Amino acid sequence: MKEAVVLYPLMQWGHLVPMVELSKLILSLQPSLATTILLPSPPNPSTADYMAAVSAAIDPHIVFQQLPPVSLPPSAPNHETLMFELLRLNTPNLHQALVSISKTHAIIALIADFFALEALSVSSQLNIRTFCFFTTCAGNLASFLYLPTLHRTTDKSLKEIDAPLNIPGLPPITGRDMPEPLLERNDFAYEGFLKCSVLARKTAGIIVNTFEALEHKCLGAIYDGFCVSDGPTPPIYPVGPLIDYDKGEASEHECLRWLDSQPDRSVVFLCFGSLGLFCGEQLHEIACGLERSGQRFLWVVRNPPSEKTQNIALSSQVDPDLDFLLPEGFMDRTRERGMVVKKWAPQVEVLNHRSVGGFVTHCGWNSVLEAVLAAVPMVAWPLYAEQRFNRVVMVEEMKIALWMRKSLSSEGRLVEAGEVAERVTELMESERGESVRKRVEAARGEAEAALRQGGTSRVALARLTDSWRGA
Repeated sequence: MKEAVVLYPLMQWGHLVPMVELSKLILSLQPSLATTILLPSPPNPSTADYMAAVSAAIDPHIVFQQLPPVSLPPSAPNHETLMFELLRLNTPNLHQALVSISKTHAIIALIADFFALEALSVSSQLNIRTFCFFTTCAGNLASFLYLPTLHRTTDKSLKEIDAPLNIPGLPPITGRDMPEPLLERNDFAYEGFLKCSVLARKTAGIIVNTFEALEHKCLGAIYDGFCVSDGPTPPIYPVGPLIDYDKGEASEHECLRWLDSQPDRSVVFLCFGSLGLFCGEQLHEIACGLERSGQRFLWVVRNPPSEKTQNIALSSQVDPDLDFLLPEGFMDRTRERGMVVKKWAPQVEVLNHRSVGGFVTHCGWNSVLEAVLAAVPMVAWPLYAEQRFNRVVMVEEMKIALWMRKSLSSEGRLVEAGEVAERVTELMESERGESVRKRVEAARGEAEAALRQGGTSRVALARLTDSWRGA
């Protein structure tokens, strides 16, 4: 009977893409395996296009399988709560899918997203070894594993704790800089992450999308067991960076032709992820800041969220009216040194273009790794999820970014044009910006070494696949 590995991702860009890249790497070491990626929810238009491209290009041993639809509640207080509920409701579907696959294949491993560790209730019944896939940085993994200790040692919500939390392996970090879903102790999302943290310790291992040289300090703390105070730490497999390099039609995008005409390392790129939306006032401030800075720029602009529905997906699909959203005359005044792109740009290709010298990012981990591999220094402007946490690690520990300082202020406060202009100029022209550039260039070399034969990430991947022998 043919052996198979089953992967169970979250259907969001930052979770799905690394899971697909992980499956490709697994097959590069174990080409005789069959790999099935179970999809707990229907793809949205952008991920559907991505999956179609992947299906057309990758090894036929990788199969996408859609689980049956489930009835979600009409509303949820936040995105994370909705994801936990979706995955909980899919537990019977997961069981049925694993039983079905087992009829034709010997499942030697189930790899579940860290949101999806409810899967352990199914895989343990079927005697399938289960691994947790942690899609963000090792620093976040350290805090994730340490969460039950924080929960036991305080009765406050994390957002109320201003003193450093002293999480092993991390720089000082306040409660307010912890991932957004953890800030309110009584929130359902907090309870979901707390449960998943406990479940992660029961897995056969944790796969993390990072590499040793970038996060050696916090990985060392995890390896040494300092983040789990009441039991053993599972084996840890840092196999990253896991990045999608498939260009598809990206090489035809108009912004790449515009970049061809710009001087080397002269353009700052502003892009804020698939869910990163700003209100109209903030877009206006960014535009004024870019104009004031005098820097060359490439800026991806999306519509603000709908005032009536706050529907992020819908807002992202509709072309923004730049004449309405941006200051009058802005496009004409900056035409010689700037370009505004509607909705989307091929980020990997842009970052690797010779003319791009800086990146203003929302600190999503995929984007951070893409910038590292392109050796592009960053300005960290966190917006949601775990991005404020990533910003602390990027600036204080990795030293690969400057931060947009006033983005650390109270909720809802605008980052003003002067701050945008100052940070962009500092990144592109100052000694501090040059120091960050040199560190990112060194990190790129370390990432490339980790991915080569005999590198730390390749060795970790080999340890993972070797652990399946005889399963």
